[in-house]
Amino acid sequence: MFELLKNWKEIIDTTNLSPGRKMDFVSKWLLATRASVFSMTITSVLIGTLLAFIQGVTDVKRAVLNAVLTAFALVLAHASNNLINDYFDYKQGVDTPDYPRTQYSPHPLASGLMSEKKLLMVFFFFGIIELSIAAYFYKTVGIWAMVFAIAGFLLSVFYVAPPFKLKYNGLGELAIFIIWGPLITVGTYYVINGNMPAKIWFASIPYGLVVMNVLLGKHIDKYEKDKEKGVKTLPVVLGLKNAIIFTKINTGLFFISIIICVFFKVLQPLTLLVFLAWGRFMTFINIMSKPKPETPPENFPVWPLWYVVWAFWFNKRAGELFVLGLILSLIPWFKF
Repeated sequence: MFELLKNWKEIIDTTNLSPGRKMDFVSKWLLATRASVFSMTITSVLIGTLLAFIQGVTDVKRAVLNAVLTAFALVLAHASNNLINDYFDYKQGVDTPDYPRTQYSPHPLASGLMSEKKLLMVFFFFGIIELSIAAYFYKTVGIWAMVFAIAGFLLSVFYVAPPFKLKYNGLGELAIFIIWGPLITVGTYYVINGNMPAKIWFASIPYGLVVMNVLLGKHIDKYEKDKEKGVKTLPVVLGLKNAIIFTKINTGLFFISIIICVFFKVLQPLTLLVFLAWGRFMTFINIMSKPKPETPPENFPVWPLWYVVWAFWFNKRAGELFVLGLILSLIPWFKF
């Protein structure tokens, strides 16, 4: 069991499993679904949950149950999203051996982890579970639970699927902001409290920005290959120099949006704890200002990716401090 836990931790930390380590069933699916980034989904759910508790819940047990069900459904949705994205990119000739996606981590199809049929079966199986939970919330909370679920599903699938192929047309970054910002955070709040006041929509913006930041970093890493293959991500549309400037501004907007939300009493003052991530912010900005190294640093696990690693590094600390500020805001001693 200890060896299995080591496998799972390594995959969560690096999106890879070291050569020579035995591939177990769970490791296979953690790799295939890119479980290392599920923390972003869990953080968005936590933000929505904590905002609901700060506003006040009438039935704590039901609120906790709904939060847990939401987290479970959305982690499955994130897994489904990653699987179907890999499926369509592979079928459309993007995920080839010379493309970063097949190099930084095992691709579920290109690496032979599973067949196309199995991938689609799992995608639909996860979808049935997600739909069942959405139907439960529709029955117990209201119709907007289903609206949020359908909107998230459509944005996830058409992120790469025809006819819209949002990623291929400079809209993928916006879709990710909408999903991990308003849809997840406000949707979580809604299934707990049964409403969705305007202030919660505004409160969902800061973390949505730093999730979008991760995708911007990834697409900057893939800029040359995407341009070559005609994949018009936002960095390709903007051009490399402008994309880097845009990413820096977007990162700074995280802090600015927190300050604005606190000033207008959308968020509690303790969420200003996110400024403890300022050191990581400055490191990230400095890295974005320099060319990508010609060769990977020693023990760097996800090469040829580079900027996205630092974007995710900042994202984790920013999200952790945001959640901590909301938790402390629930404690009477810390209330202003």
